[in-house]
Amino acid sequence: MANERVWIVDDDSSIRWVLERALSQAGYGTESFERADDVLDRMDYETPDAVVSDIRMPGRDGLELLSVLAARHPELPVIIMTAHSDLDSAVSSYQAGAFEYLPKPFDIDEAVATVGRAVLVRRPQSRTDPSHVDDVPDIIGQAGAMQEVFRAIGRLAQSNITVMIEGASGTGKELVARALHRHSPRTPNAMVALNMAAIPSELIESELFGHERGAFTGAKDQRIGRFEQANGGTLFLDEIGDMPPEAQTRLLRVLAEGEFYRVGGRTSVKVDVRIITATHRDLRALVANGTFREDLYHRLNVIRVHVPTLAERRSDIPLLAEHFLNKAARDFGGERKVLRKETLEFIETLDWPGNVRQLENTCNWLTVMAPGREVHVNDLPPELQGTTETDVERDWQSSLASWARKELKRGGTGILEEATPAFESTMIRVALETTGGRKRDAANLLGWGRNTLTRKLADLGIDV
Repeated sequence: MANERVWIVDDDSSIRWVLERALSQAGYGTESFERADDVLDRMDYETPDAVVSDIRMPGRDGLELLSVLAARHPELPVIIMTAHSDLDSAVSSYQAGAFEYLPKPFDIDEAVATVGRAVLVRRPQSRTDPSHVDDVPDIIGQAGAMQEVFRAIGRLAQSNITVMIEGASGTGKELVARALHRHSPRTPNAMVALNMAAIPSELIESELFGHERGAFTGAKDQRIGRFEQANGGTLFLDEIGDMPPEAQTRLLRVLAEGEFYRVGGRTSVKVDVRIITATHRDLRALVANGTFREDLYHRLNVIRVHVPTLAERRSDIPLLAEHFLNKAARDFGGERKVLRKETLEFIETLDWPGNVRQLENTCNWLTVMAPGREVHVNDLPPELQGTTETDVERDWQSSLASWARKELKRGGTGILEEATPAFESTMIRVALETTGGRKRDAANLLGWGRNTLTRKLADLGIDV
């Protein structure tokens, strides 16, 4: 390792210092540069074993540096890091040939480990000019969970491999599928989507494979199906877990042979289609109970991408809310609403069971229904403003978690010291109410001895 040299390129001196120190302690030789041009000048007579570069710098940026290095030194691994954690940056980095994409702030141990992997391998040459990437943002997100999704899209976009996207309803699985298609060589051709849950089971085969004239009652003309429509492009099969058994069998045959027959047809149709599927269901459980073919599951489950729930990416809620409010103002021709600070803090504590779709619907509702430009907490839809008694009885832990998140976001410390006495006080009062003030019985309900209850009453200042 003593002979392995790593060059660091970043206009932020603090980042350079941290990386220099960590990599030196790990045994690497390091050298730092503030500008990409300085690196290229040095490359005229010396080459390192790996480069770690920021993506946005004065003058030549990290992607330009990456492109030049890919042309001059195709064997040199380059790690791209950026504080601008978006899908376009990730995809552009991978498509330009980056060894890895490292969003800031990063864990320094992870950064050192990534460098370790980089110096041990030699990456292939760049395959795609990053200028071909669509400027329209695909997915909004800076949370760590979304960075994993961006990495997956960047790595998978250039391949034809079958991808299964997993995630709860409303998380944006179709957006991920469209991003995979948009950043792939298939983008000049169509991406065709079909939701298995939205089509009657008796029509799914006709929708997928088309039909010939007279194939069934009402088939007055020949009709091409989604496979033919997607030829050369991508076919996205949403809610694949709802596909009926007969269609599963035919789909398996197409995946194996690359050809099929239209319903009622006698001539095979060859297609070149990339398959992306999505589901919110546990397909392994469906395989176990016999409602989904195991061989088809293994054909589709080549690579899995998990899309996080909104609760798993709470830090993205402000970005998403702003985006949806701006979009709603354009779509509905109304005033652009702005969430007050306390309103934003409040919605960040909610669980959002409907995920991003529910947040978007809420922003649409606010654009139409909120009385003023600034949105107060009491302007939110009634179902979001508070929890009913039934909800609290069913989910008190969720309510406690929401309180804790809110306090921590405000910078609160020692919340356990605040919450524990309040929790115990509430439980004691309820137990005493239940027993009509009988301390021995109340202590028994709480699982304490009477002396413990007496001490707690004194400590908490509860008069009985």
